[in-house]
Amino acid sequence: MAESTLSTATANAKKLSGKVAIVTGGASGIGEATVRLFADHGALMVVIADIQDELGQRVATSIGENKCRFVHCDVSKEDQVKSLVEWTVQNFGRLDIMFSNAGILGNSDQTVLDLDLSAFDHLFAVNVRGMAICVKYAARAMVRGNVRGSIVCTASVAASKGAKRRTAYNMSKHAVVGLVRSASVQLGAHGIRVNCVSPFGLATPMTLQAYKKSAEEIESMYEPSMSLKGVALKARNIADAVLFLACDDSELVTGHDLVVDGGYVNH
Repeated sequence: MAESTLSTATANAKKLSGKVAIVTGGASGIGEATVRLFADHGALMVVIADIQDELGQRVATSIGENKCRFVHCDVSKEDQVKSLVEWTVQNFGRLDIMFSNAGILGNSDQTVLDLDLSAFDHLFAVNVRGMAICVKYAARAMVRGNVRGSIVCTASVAASKGAKRRTAYNMSKHAVVGLVRSASVQLGAHGIRVNCVSPFGLATPMTLQAYKKSAEEIESMYEPSMSLKGVALKARNIADAVLFLACDDSELVTGHDLVVDGGYVNH
């Protein structure tokens, strides 16, 4: 069982008491860290949505079925996301939080000159189409339930600047920020907040697989680009930012891109 992400100092601060949340891509990495943090902060139920069935079920079981459930969901498939949201509302009465986190890296070496459009389409199906679908159905459920909910999407520091490679990935994360800004304007009338969190590079199962490196090597690779020294970005740091955007601490924050990068963007 993974160690609890809730520190002793905040053990009694249940910021999500009674809330129902969905976390896509919740079986590992940033998603898993956020699922555990949401559960620690008193969420009534956290639903893990992922295509990694064994990992997702393992995380849910380790937390306990009274607080966490796993549902297989490919976010690029509209019918699956629709069913996920409907199942959550039918079983737990409401949806308060959607953390639309599922995403892929794609081919990291592509430039505009050698862009593989089939790979481009697949990446956009997950990173952009999937995000839009999750925002759409979460917002519909919140409006129907008269819930002043919070929707958080995972963007990236890639949305803050251009890149020498990873063209499709860079474009997809710019699109996520555009989605968040537009959705926040449109859904504000319903009391629904929409924000995104933009991490810098960190060691997750996805990045470890992409770079074929150890966690220590990944952290050493990214550290020189951060102005904040003596620290390494961890999944729990991103989960902390998501918790802030999901809970009432940020009740007047919407349309915001919260960058968690150790100073990379301004370095």
